[in-house]
Amino acid sequence: MKRIEAIVRRSCYDEVIEELHNIGIDFLTYWEVTGVGNEKSSSIYRATVYETRMIERIVISFVCREQFVEPACNAIIKAARTGDLGDGKIFISPIEESIRIRTGEMGPESLYIKE
Repeated sequence: MKRIEAIVRRSCYDEVIEELHNIGIDFLTYWEVTGVGNEKSSSIYRATVYETRMIERIVISFVCREQFVEPACNAIIKAARTGDLGDGKIFISPIEESIRIRTGEMGPESLYIKE
C-alpha cells in the first residue's frame, strides 16, 4: 500500500478528481493550502499580476494498492500539467498497515469495499 499526496493548482482540482475517479480512485482527502516556492516569476491573468510562488494549491491525499500507484500518478499528471512553473508535486510514501475501524479488516482489504 502507498500514500499518494499531490499538490496541484486549485484551478486543476476538478480535472484531477475526475481523472482519479476514471481509474477507480474514489476515496480521498483534500485541503486548500498556500505555499511559497523558489520561483521568482509572475504571470498576468485578466490584467492582474500573480506571483507564481503564491498560487493557491490543493493537497490531495489517498492510500491505494500498489497496482494503482502508476495509473494514479499518470492521471494526476494528465489533469494537472499546464507546462508552466508551479504545476505542483506528487509524493509517494509506503504505508505499513491499514485497518477499517467498522469491521476490523486489515491490510489492502480494508481500503475498498469487497465485491
